[in-house]
Amino acid sequence: MFFKRFSKPKPPDDNELIRLYRRTSDAAHAGELFERYVHLVYGVCMKYLKNEEDSKDAVMQIFEKLLVELKVHEISNFKSWLHVLAKNHCLMWLRSARVRHEKNILTFEVSDDMENDKDRHLIEDDDGLEDNLALLEKGIQVLPAEQKQCIELFYLQQKCYKEIADITGYDLKKVKSYIQNGKRNLKIYLEKENE
Repeated sequence: MFFKRFSKPKPPDDNELIRLYRRTSDAAHAGELFERYVHLVYGVCMKYLKNEEDSKDAVMQIFEKLLVELKVHEISNFKSWLHVLAKNHCLMWLRSARVRHEKNILTFEVSDDMENDKDRHLIEDDDGLEDNLALLEKGIQVLPAEQKQCIELFYLQQKCYKEIADITGYDLKKVKSYIQNGKRNLKIYLEKENE
């Protein structure tokens, strides 16, 4: 009895912190939960991004994402769920970095003999890129409804397969198939329009 008075209360477990956060929307509960696994999140980010500063930025973005995601997902094992969330965030980061890099190559590729004409070529390339993006938007609109929805969620909203399956109610294999077929149909559409 004597020692019970002086023993520290047991800290709430992960599920209790999730329940508290959902009930109160107090970010301190989510912060306490995230703090327990921040080393894991940072490790995942370093593994994929291989850059200290990018990894630190990603950790902060994952925490911001966590504040939203905790309210909408049923989570039975927070640690492994957070690991997947961090991994998916890093993969999306890498994918968008690759897309940005490819766009930069398209718009800023200038050879030595064009050096004096740099501004004119950039403007021409930007116009071409804008035309391609407008054509791509039209192509997305003519896709079958399932493909259109999955393509928009995957590429424009940067959702992972699992998130798309949760949002749409489609089976995971169907989501992958709709994205694959949508990409193929878009390619056919763009080739036809560019003839």
